[in-house]
Amino acid sequence: MSRVLVIAEQQGGALHRMSLETVAAGQSLGGELIVAVMGAGAAGAAQSLGGYRAAKVVVLDHPALGVYTAAAAVQALAWVIAAEKPDVVLLPHTYRTRDFAPRLAARLGRPLVSDAVSVAMDEKGLVVERQLFQGKMAGTFRCDSSGPAIVTIQAGAYRADLAEAGTAPVTTVAPELGELGPSAVPGEPYRESARTVDLSAAERIVAAGRGIKEEGNLEIVKELAEALGAELAASRPICDNGWMGMERQVGSSGQTVAPKLYVAVGISGAIQHIVGMKGSKCIVAINRDPDAPIFESADYGIVGDLFDVVPAIVKELRRV
Repeated sequence: MSRVLVIAEQQGGALHRMSLETVAAGQSLGGELIVAVMGAGAAGAAQSLGGYRAAKVVVLDHPALGVYTAAAAVQALAWVIAAEKPDVVLLPHTYRTRDFAPRLAARLGRPLVSDAVSVAMDEKGLVVERQLFQGKMAGTFRCDSSGPAIVTIQAGAYRADLAEAGTAPVTTVAPELGELGPSAVPGEPYRESARTVDLSAAERIVAAGRGIKEEGNLEIVKELAEALGAELAASRPICDNGWMGMERQVGSSGQTVAPKLYVAVGISGAIQHIVGMKGSKCIVAINRDPDAPIFESADYGIVGDLFDVVPAIVKELRRV
């Protein structure tokens, strides 16, 4: 039976939203799941993690881990990996893991597969899929069994709300850290730019594409979003034209989302857009071109003029 170690990320006791997505990825592999968390406030985050199906949650407690530094993080994680002997190590693909994961892989002498969109186990071991060239191609990688595979999971690749609940015992351990030596003095923690909306947290999204033709027609899509109680989003051409703020762009150069419902209005379905919303539970596409690529990803497709279809849907939603 395989052993999977998930490295969860937290700040001040609050779990990073991608930590539970990574737990869901770890659960999907089967086998024995162990979750480790470190840093100031880790004990509080561990209590939250203890509510999910796992063999145990390990809190890494050491004075050097109070404030994040790559040097201390790498030593602590190398220690817990040596202690737990996992076959797979999964981390959320965050700004912080991008900082220390390559260093951790180099220390362990193992390759790193970053920004993975899926992980699976077969009779030969771990198989990882990641996208290449901004989603234009997909690559499948097999990790050998000579040591733990280290993989970071792309935002939205797995749904946090699908992480299985359970009861996991929480233990606190003091990792043995060697001489850290000179280290960069950490400044203020990195903060992502402020957004007027966090689309990644939305349960329903209505997105507009170039099929709306002109800015004035956005009102039709806004009415559908209001009728559904959904957040409004867009593909890149809409944001590039300045018709909607860049914070509402979905795609490889925008936000990655995984709502329960995603309605694509007048979006053709370029791979750069699909990358950002393919994790949606239910995708509805409205497009007059029956050969539009978006229909390949859609659960429900409506072939028709959006200027006829959308008002009809809004009218029915308001009626009921």
